[in-house]
Amino acid sequence: MEYNLADLFESVVDAVPDREALVYLDHPGTGAERRLTYAELDAAANRLAHHLADSGIRPGEHLGLHLYNGVEYVQTVLACLKARIVPVNVNYRYVEEELVYLSWDTVLLSFYSHSPSLPFFFSASPLAPGLRRLLRVAGLRRLLRVGPGPAGIAAAADFARAEASGSPERGFQARSGDDQFIIYTGGTTGMPKGVMWRQEDLFFAGLGGGAPTGEPVKTPEELAERVAGAGSGITFFPTPPLMHGTSTLTAFIGFNFGQRVVLHRRFVPEEVLRTVEREKVTSMSLVGDAMLRPLIDALNGPMKGTDCSALFSVSSSGAIMSETVRRQFAGLVPNAMLLNNFGSSESGFNGTATEDSGPERGFRLRVNSRTRVVDPVTHEQVAPGETGRVAQCGHVPLGYYNDPVKTAETFFERDGVRWVLLGDMATVDADGVLTVLGRGSQCINTGGEKVYPEEVEQALKAHPDVYDALVAGVPDAVWGNHVAAVVQLRAGAPRLSLSALRTHCRTRLAGYKIPRQLVLTDAIHRSPSGKADYRWAREVAVADYPAGS
Repeated sequence: MEYNLADLFESVVDAVPDREALVYLDHPGTGAERRLTYAELDAAANRLAHHLADSGIRPGEHLGLHLYNGVEYVQTVLACLKARIVPVNVNYRYVEEELVYLSWDTVLLSFYSHSPSLPFFFSASPLAPGLRRLLRVAGLRRLLRVGPGPAGIAAAADFARAEASGSPERGFQARSGDDQFIIYTGGTTGMPKGVMWRQEDLFFAGLGGGAPTGEPVKTPEELAERVAGAGSGITFFPTPPLMHGTSTLTAFIGFNFGQRVVLHRRFVPEEVLRTVEREKVTSMSLVGDAMLRPLIDALNGPMKGTDCSALFSVSSSGAIMSETVRRQFAGLVPNAMLLNNFGSSESGFNGTATEDSGPERGFRLRVNSRTRVVDPVTHEQVAPGETGRVAQCGHVPLGYYNDPVKTAETFFERDGVRWVLLGDMATVDADGVLTVLGRGSQCINTGGEKVYPEEVEQALKAHPDVYDALVAGVPDAVWGNHVAAVVQLRAGAPRLSLSALRTHCRTRLAGYKIPRQLVLTDAIHRSPSGKADYRWAREVAVADYPAGS
């Protein structure tokens, strides 16, 4: 056996076949749920894998997953891995242009989709032609649907029937640690990019080698040995959409421990808390304040008194849980550790924020031994206190699918070791602790000074009337660009003035970082997982600041 994700999953199944593996709650409390043991989930994935192979999809070919959270998503990923087909996550918020681009870029040969809630699968919707165009232009061989069929799409086949047609037994060809897994990322700042991982590299970089907080396994066989020797009792609850790589990897971390994974179709704060109480959730993952704040509001309101005593850890990736919001949650659920994790689709997991990380000292991280801060041109490590880009060596992706130019810009080799150069700017101190400044692409140059939005956003969120905020640069005749704050106020909060906001920020930020423009909005635009939409924030701020002002 190699470090292949399907092989590793099957070894866990054989170790604990009767242990509960997956719980899906569509609308908790209504009885709409599915519970599968490891053996049952394995058999369901086998059925689908055989159907895919019988349909003519060959090893190494790509299959797009355009699905909401559910058993079908996990089942399809596992089926692809078993049959050596490459699963490709497809953001269900992509518009027609992005959808067709992705199908061409990654050469999707099949497409799985939830149907009735996705508007472009209805002939009555203006986006319905998008799917027909996808089928016609991209030459998809197969389209399977989950739920009622999309109107006017004759090529669609029913998921349940497809699953039933396959054998529940294994009987697949030998697999390899070189088998690929593609994670598509981006879309808010340009067209999506497909990060190509060898499964062995993804296992160690993204899944912690079977033990993200401990010692990685030394052999593939050791994973099942650890599972067999450990009891059950841990429940993982990835609350963001599985279409985002981090959430899918969180589910696989749970499977690698031989523990239970709970899923909801969508993030509804009250339902999330009911599940935490009912299922005795121990580890929950989310994305920043956009998800943590609504949980706090619910615990202070309709869900007051919810039993969260089993909750041991709440982790965030992709966005920071601000110091103010973390403090509020800790007051309500004191037994839970709050972890700001740092990583990306290109690097997997890099590290976790220190306890003193916050507006005063910055977003400080203790990182793994494979993470460095390097000069973006020479790739030499920077000296303590100097600014560079975060980079990781060792288990890194092969590159971006179908994009040799971007691959050459992002991946490099030094002294026989392969590296990935991330977009995050940082400094490092003498103890090796990184202070992440923010994405270089979002950096605001104002009057010759550099301002990273995340730092300003942390200060803004410390204001008692600010519910959420994004920061963007706006062209300015005097400063080149100025810092603009797009702010969503708390319900019932009085209207906030720019003067009051600047006064609040003066004790937390250097003068050049303080916003010179304030735009109040009813809601901050974020992805379904809570990630910031900086392109939207900049458009809103520019529209609010007429040229020549």
